[in-house]
Amino acid sequence: MPTVDEDALVRALLTTEGRTFAQEAGIRLADTPGPLYQLLVLATLASARISAGVAVTAARELFAAGYRSPRAMRGATWQDLVDALDRGRYARYDGRTATMLADGADLLISRWHGDLRLLREDAGGAPRRIAGLLMHFPGIGPAGADIFLREVQDVWPSVAPYADARVADGARKTGLPAEPAALAELAGAGNLARITSALVRVSRSERVAARVLAAAR
Repeated sequence: MPTVDEDALVRALLTTEGRTFAQEAGIRLADTPGPLYQLLVLATLASARISAGVAVTAARELFAAGYRSPRAMRGATWQDLVDALDRGRYARYDGRTATMLADGADLLISRWHGDLRLLREDAGGAPRRIAGLLMHFPGIGPAGADIFLREVQDVWPSVAPYADARVADGARKTGLPAEPAALAELAGAGNLARITSALVRVSRSERVAARVLAAAR
């Protein structure tokens, strides 16, 4: 296990890899209906067996086409959604995902009036219960729920600190503690989503892990 100062590791992670996946997708995350829905779309796209980069690119194309709210998504034609996904290089799953996005938008509108904050209220703010409700959306399984909860924790305090198995794997690769509370203390206020996103990238790539460790030395 690398013997590098923990504070130096955190600084290196935040400096080199500390952008959230929501930020990459152009989502200005806040505790308001629009950005929360956009994060749900990103989590849906990232749940498929594709790279995070393709999921981010496809999300940006959907949002650029105007599908930033569940009502806009539900109002799009299936072909409109397929075309946007294809522009985002999401062609392998375009038809199935277009259907899932439309059905998910309809579920959000019919059950929670288009507002994921109402889903959070139904779950009493508890992460496991939120995850369970998120998995009612087509295409969202445990991995998609993890993505949503990791990214949302800075604006949904009841979720924090949230770190799943992939974050824990990245922490072990760098020598940081894998426990969510310990990571939260090291990262500092407002940095939880950033540090977990960075550790996910470390867990997926030995090259990224090496770059972070080199920057921390």
